Amino acid sequence: MMALPKAGIIFNDIKPAAARAAAELTEKFQNAGYRVYQTTGWGGILGFPRLDSPVCHTPIDRLAAEGFDEAMPFAIVLGGDGTVLAAARQVAPFDIPLLAINTGHMGFLTEGYLNQIHPAIDTLLAGQYALEDRSMIEVRVFRDERLIWEALALNEAVVHKEPLSGICHFEVAIGRHNIVDIAADGVIVATPTGSTAYALAAGGPVITPDVQVLQLIPICPHSLAARGLVFADTESLVVHPPTNHQHLILSLDGNSGCYIWPGDQVRIRRARYRTRLIRLQPPEFFALLREKLGWGLPHIAKPLSVELP
Repeated sequence: MMALPKAGIIFNDIKPAAARAAAELTEKFQNAGYRVYQTTGWGGILGFPRLDSPVCHTPIDRLAAEGFDEAMPFAIVLGGDGTVLAAARQVAPFDIPLLAINTGHMGFLTEGYLNQIHPAIDTLLAGQYALEDRSMIEVRVFRDERLIWEALALNEAVVHKEPLSGICHFEVAIGRHNIVDIAADGVIVATPTGSTAYALAAGGPVITPDVQVLQLIPICPHSLAARGLVFADTESLVVHPPTNHQHLILSLDGNSGCYIWPGDQVRIRRARYRTRLIRLQPPEFFALLREKLGWGLPHIAKPLSVELP
């Protein structure tokens, strides 16, 4: 007898609406003949280290919950962008496509809303969808040439001082090129997907998701000459922490990752894995920028003229 097909559900369990939707979808998929596997987005959270325990992580390929593997054709994500980022980290090693339903605030990565969920699932089960691939980065920390920490990120990696204020001198090497010195509060290495997140807030450009590049953005640089840099994602990047500070924080996708110390190396490259987003409509990135960030809205220069008495 053939095994039933799988369906995955990843949800934000602190949001009652997401938990209710997870229960409803479980029943819907089971009635459609699927084996349903549930997990929460907490499995993709990197954790928060302490100075007495500076490294807290799970290897890249061991974050997925039981039942989530190559045999799963799709997983539903119920939450906001943070849940999508965590889910991407969980399923990327198995190349599982994600249909993200927004129960959060911004919903920049999501495909629909809760009030559209049942038609969306019907469209998914009918096979009427496309896949949009998003590049990710692999971030690894080496100490004395020994790997001590690793993780995937869909948006960005950030190295910064704790607390954030205060200038540090970061030495950054991109590929075979000469090392550059960046005096700033921190540095951001972002994917095209991450170009609309922290990198945008730090003054970086918006990059369409299909462009195969990474960007390096200084945070509050102490130089008029320090600007963001966009470079091919075939190049790897190494960040050397400054030697005049005791420790810094490495954060990925808004999650604290680990403490890094003088002499450590943060090595970043395009990941061998990807995030696959299920799109029920042809993706229109500029329309998304307009809807979520107000980009390209018509500018009204002055009010309508009125006749004076």
